[in-house]
Order: sequence, then C-alpha cells, then structure tokens
Amino acid sequence: MSTDQLIESDPTHDGAGDESARRPGARRASSQRESDAVQFSDAVQFSDSLTAGHLPPFTAIGLLVVCVVGVFLVSQLAHSFSILSWVVISVIAYLALHYVVSRSVEGRRRAFDRFARDLVTLAFLLALVPLVSLIWETVSQGAARFDWQFFTKSMYGVIGDDGGAGHAVQGTLIVTAIATLISVPIGLLTAVYLVEYGRGKLASAITLLIDVMTGIPSIVAGLFAYALFVLVVGVANATMGITGAVALCVLMIPYIVRSSEEMLQLVPKSLREASYALGVPKWRTILKVVIPTALSGIVSGVVLGIARVIGETAPLLITAGFVDWKNPDPVNGAMATLPVFVYKQYMTPGVPQAPYYARAWTGALTLILIVMVLNLLGRLIAARFAPHTSRK
Repeated sequence: MSTDQLIESDPTHDGAGDESARRPGARRASSQRESDAVQFSDAVQFSDSLTAGHLPPFTAIGLLVVCVVGVFLVSQLAHSFSILSWVVISVIAYLALHYVVSRSVEGRRRAFDRFARDLVTLAFLLALVPLVSLIWETVSQGAARFDWQFFTKSMYGVIGDDGGAGHAVQGTLIVTAIATLISVPIGLLTAVYLVEYGRGKLASAITLLIDVMTGIPSIVAGLFAYALFVLVVGVANATMGITGAVALCVLMIPYIVRSSEEMLQLVPKSLREASYALGVPKWRTILKVVIPTALSGIVSGVVLGIARVIGETAPLLITAGFVDWKNPDPVNGAMATLPVFVYKQYMTPGVPQAPYYARAWTGALTLILIVMVLNLLGRLIAARFAPHTSRK
C-alpha cells in the first residue's frame, strides 16, 4: 500500500492539521469583520442622532402666530391690552415655546442653536425699527412738498406756504464739490505715503493725527475753519461758502485716508515686485499698477466720504451761515446749505408754522435720498471698476 493510500485510510487524519494551520488567519479575519460591523453600527447610530427628529420648516411661523394670537386673546380677556406689552410678551412666549418644542423633538443641542438664531433675528429686527420708523416718518411728512417748486425756488421774500430750497440745494452742491476737490488729493497722497513710503516717527505721527481727526466732533471742525478764515480775511468776511468747504475737509480727509490706505494695502506685493523686476521705478509703479488696482475701493471710499459730510449741520451753521437767496459765489458772502435750511425751517418757523415744518421735512427727505444715491453710486463704482481676477 502506498503512502498516500495509508494517509487516506488513516481515520485520525481528517484535515485537522490543515485547519489548525489556517485557524490564526481565519480568527484575525473574523475579528476584523466584527470590528468593522461595530464601527458601522456606531456610525449609523451617530448619523441617526444627527439627522433624526427635525422640526418642519413652518414650525417657527406657526408658533409665532400661536403666541401672538394667544397673548392677544389673554390680554383682551384681562382688559389690559397695550401694543408694547403685547409685542414684548409675545416675543418672550415665542422664544420659550420654540425652545421647548425644539428640545423635545430635536434635542438640547439643536434647541439651543435655534434659540441663538432667534435671538440674532430679534436683534436684527430691533435694529431695523428706528431705521424704518425714521424713513416712514420722513417720507410721510416730506412727500407733500416734494415737487419741482421746492427744488427751483428760494425763500427770498417768501412768507407762508410758498418758496423752496433751491438756494440750499445749490449751496450744498457747491460746498460739497469744493470740499471733495480739496480732500481727495490730500487724502489719497497721504494714504500713498503711509503705505508705500511711510517709515519711522513721521509716519507714526501722521497715523496718530489721522486717528485723532477721525474722532473729533464736527463743531470743532467748524470752529477751526472759522478761526482760520478770521485770521486771513477778518471777522466780517469769514462767513462764506469756502469756509464751510474747509470745515467739511477737516471731517472728510481722515475718512478718505483710512479707506484709501486699506485699499492700497490690499494690493498684492507680487504686482509691485513684478513691476520692479521689469525696471519700472517706484513712482511709476504706484501710478500705473498700485492705484489702478485699488481704484474701485478708493472711489467708493470717496463717495461714502461725501455721503458722510454732506448732512453735517453744526460746522456749516458756523462757517457758511444762511441766506434766503441764491449765492453761487463761494468766496463772497454767506451761502445756504440744505442741512442748515432744515434746521432754520424747523427751529425758527413763521406764522403759520405748518408750511415751515413741511419744508423742513422735505429737506430732510432730500438729504436722505442724496445719501442713499451716493451709497448706491459707491457700490456701483466698486463693482464696475473692481479688478477682474478670473482667467479666460
């Protein structure tokens, strides 16, 4: 009998040796499968804990309606209704009810997240209340005299319900234009110096001075400009349009310096280094590379700076004065401006008072519209002249 036949006929040889040889590998594979199954089960449970139990999208609106209606009915039954208490109690009830419902369905973490979101939304709505109230009151009160006559006629010889603010609008445009022509070159060149050349004590002193000028009251700027022109032309001739323009420059220059400096700092250094590598001098790099790249931000900052100073009343009341007729000459006599016109119409009305108040509200509405247009113009300029970074 051969050896193979003896092995096959041996009852004790049933492959146990081969199984014991394979057992460590099989044991490791089985252990790995069990570990993978446990990890998969844990992952599924964790995923379910994150995705299970969501509130419907309309839950917040539904709870708010329930709270508003419920508080209203309770206050009617108690005969103690007031709009302020109704709103406050409804908001508190909504915040509490929304948190309780969310916690019972979604858990503590999501409930707290919804509570924080409700608080942020409430803060946003509270910030909108004075703005909406101001716009609504100004539009409702000033729309009555918002006509062509208001923008073309002056108050010269006018008593009662007639006249307009044409002389004030003209003065505002002249004073603001002069202030812009003075402020933009000074502010832009100062920003270029601070970003490109400013080192040492002089740059630190200029930065400190700009910071101080940013926070000075507008009345101080008016007093400074008036005192300056008193020294130059005397007290009798110091009240004129150019004096008001200088006062606005004191307020406008720090804003332009800060906005232009931030825009120039955003220009990548690689653009400057590439220009220097081509042998271009520094002044030409600034003129042809740095400023054009930051032009959109600089122009939008200038426009927003104009919107910042165009409604100033205190400095113009001291420096430019007020007249009832049109004066297009900024260096000869007092000049009316729109903020001072609104102040005069409201604080020193004639008889009857209603036409003066109506003109004051219309002047305020005009100022709001001018500021709004300037802000929109600044955004459009920033979007139009922004550098294109995408490659075709």
